[in-house]
Amino acid sequence: MVSPGALRVVRCGGSALRGARAVFSADCRYLLCASGDFVKVYSVNTEETLRLMGGHADLVTGIQLNPHNHMQLYSSSLDGTIKLWDFMDGIPIKTFTVGSKLLALYTPASAEDSVFVVIPKKGERDTFQLVSVKLTKGAGQDLEAKELSVVLDGVGASMKHIAFGREGAYVASVKDVNLQVYFFKRKLLNRFSLSTMKTKGGDNHFSCVVCHPTEDCIATGHADGKIRLWRNFHHRKEYTYSTLHWHHDIVMDLAFSVEGTRLLSGGVESVLVQWHNESSCQKDFLPRLGSPIEYISMSSDGALCCTLHTDNRITIINSNLRFSRSIQGLIKSRDVKTGLAVDPRTKALVLNGEPGHLQFYSLQSDQQLFSLDIVQRQYIHQAGLKQSDLVKVAFSAQGTWLATVEESEEVTDPELQLKLWFYHEEMQSFQLNTRINTPHDNHITDMCFRDMDELGDDSLILVTTGRDCVFKVWVMVEDTDPETQQSVSWSCDFVGSYHNYQATNCCFSEDGSLLAVSFEETVTVWDSLTWDLKCTFCHPPGNIRNICFGRLTCSKYLIGATDYGFLCCWNLLTCALEWSAHLNVVVLQPDPLSEHIAAVSWLSKESSLFVFKPNEPRPIYIQRNLCKEKILLAAFVPRDEPEIISSEKYLWLRKSQLFFLTDTQELMTLSTKSLEERLTPSSKQLAVEESLPVTPFSLLLGKHRHQQAQEDIDPGKPVVHNKQEQASPAVKELLHTPAHILPSASFLCTIFINSLLISKENKSAEEVADEVEMESEKAEDDSDEEDATEMEQEDTSHMELLGEMTCKLSKSQEKELRKIRKTDYSWISAF
Repeated sequence: MVSPGALRVVRCGGSALRGARAVFSADCRYLLCASGDFVKVYSVNTEETLRLMGGHADLVTGIQLNPHNHMQLYSSSLDGTIKLWDFMDGIPIKTFTVGSKLLALYTPASAEDSVFVVIPKKGERDTFQLVSVKLTKGAGQDLEAKELSVVLDGVGASMKHIAFGREGAYVASVKDVNLQVYFFKRKLLNRFSLSTMKTKGGDNHFSCVVCHPTEDCIATGHADGKIRLWRNFHHRKEYTYSTLHWHHDIVMDLAFSVEGTRLLSGGVESVLVQWHNESSCQKDFLPRLGSPIEYISMSSDGALCCTLHTDNRITIINSNLRFSRSIQGLIKSRDVKTGLAVDPRTKALVLNGEPGHLQFYSLQSDQQLFSLDIVQRQYIHQAGLKQSDLVKVAFSAQGTWLATVEESEEVTDPELQLKLWFYHEEMQSFQLNTRINTPHDNHITDMCFRDMDELGDDSLILVTTGRDCVFKVWVMVEDTDPETQQSVSWSCDFVGSYHNYQATNCCFSEDGSLLAVSFEETVTVWDSLTWDLKCTFCHPPGNIRNICFGRLTCSKYLIGATDYGFLCCWNLLTCALEWSAHLNVVVLQPDPLSEHIAAVSWLSKESSLFVFKPNEPRPIYIQRNLCKEKILLAAFVPRDEPEIISSEKYLWLRKSQLFFLTDTQELMTLSTKSLEERLTPSSKQLAVEESLPVTPFSLLLGKHRHQQAQEDIDPGKPVVHNKQEQASPAVKELLHTPAHILPSASFLCTIFINSLLISKENKSAEEVADEVEMESEKAEDDSDEEDATEMEQEDTSHMELLGEMTCKLSKSQEKELRKIRKTDYSWISAF
């Protein structure tokens, strides 16, 4: 257990959303997805992450609603456990320990106290079994589930390779070119095989399987893009199948509609295909979904379906095959060449996204804010084709300017482009300002802006370094071209070099007065006003891998890390080495709001974190074995408000939060808070209502939602209660009881009609007399309405002068007041 207040390494995003099929809640208001070792709950309407349910120690491989309680969810994991969740509250109810790795999970309604999972077969490699797990009943939360029954041998490891038939009567499994169908009641296993020969581009290998919800029909997808519909498979020889073919490559997943009249298929074409009545002539398409479709899921009422894509995107689609919403997670690109940048405006992480795009990723919602097309060319998915990609990115201090570098994949003679983007306030996006072709003669290795918040655009400078042995200074100049319709553009102002060495890194000091540029083994320091070389530092052997200036009270120090495993600190005032440490630093990241610098080392397949101040050679924080994966990138993200941290050794996290990106592109951070404390307030609130589909029939019977809160109702207006809104027990019983156990309609008719009648309430004698009196005075009320209004306005004006608020009289008080006003008091004048 982690002690309260201790620093935790937590996975905060970036996990693949396609570890298993997504699941809709019964009312279609929530979407549940497996994401790494968490289960995420999304709002279908707002796309917001409402809950993050953690508890598994390894990847979640399957999620299924409890068929006997629609408010509960089962999840399986590689850690060998099955968890039962109350996903509305986000709490685990039971944990069943199976022991073996669980690769897939199935919960057919026919199995009352058991579930089905796929586990590795003991003693054999790459061989898996479908087993039934009896869920132990007990009072404790952690239970053992060791009663396993083998159903099928030699099944596939993916959940797409197994499907249960209508009412759980049989289960179908596909692997390679073989189809197995096991009938539970008859205990009969039928096997069907296709030819392994690949002729005319055909490939009969199975890729997925799904069963018809109401008929004995099995649909299978294949590697050559064909879909086969199997029937009469109760017999081993008399079986038949028909073929549907549109996909040009492997069919990734299939899904039947609730009624079974439509079949959905998806693949690498990024197109969702809808087949009608199992006919190849009747089909609809939803194209341009962005990336290959990995999984397809249907809601229980058939109103929605969702597709999970290989780029970590979830697409929600209406039943009429129209796009509804999209949830985009962190896109995992092949190589994060841009590093981790932070947008000063949104505090979003900025890195490579789709090919040629820059993704802005929100750390709070674990979703992509937007994607910026930098290369502006169509990317062709073809192996061996040399195409341009985004390699460098840098923001100005205020986020007004964005610099990007794109280059082709050619090694010897790359095609380079430097682009400067200006943030347009009205458009709320970046607009291209300047395009510079071939800014360097070889690959660009680094670039940075001069960060000077207090100065205007006149002081804005961009520096780029390249393998052509020079660094270049780019400044803004007045644009005199009337066709460009812009006031400024960028041009080169200075070119610097040092002994014909390759320039590798660059950075500005905090006040912008000094520029440090590393040339292989040497660090040079330049005056940013005159571009005079001030001093040089060298610590052989090894080239300089990273450099950065100290900040605030440590601004007189310059830090550098070499690829030979040394971390050096130089004093800019004495031009001497202050201290050095033998440390293989792969990431060196300064905090922009404090003096602290984070260094991540990689040694003996272990990532370690060291946090230090340049004026002190002893680290203030050390974290050995930070994570299992190798950390490639890191970034400090400023907090909206300083964090309240009780422990003094964690004060370096008070103003900024440190994020890491591993070689598997998992995003991690350090936090002193537990999982629930890290969630945003909005994500802690789920609207718990009737989690059943609202059908037109239930609306007709009065299952209406209150449109207005009780405090908004006019106090002077009588509240009329509708009997239908009270949802009588008879109506509830009729709606919630399964149809096959309801009595006959003639028996229910009398009870149902009586429940809709409004009973006549008995009135007291005082209420009846009061109504008679009110009717007799109706004429008087009408005649005196104008006088009463004038008096009311006059009283209001006097009360407002006293700074008080008038109290509205009830109808009985107004009646008494009118009686007093009508009384003749002229006899008092005689006295």
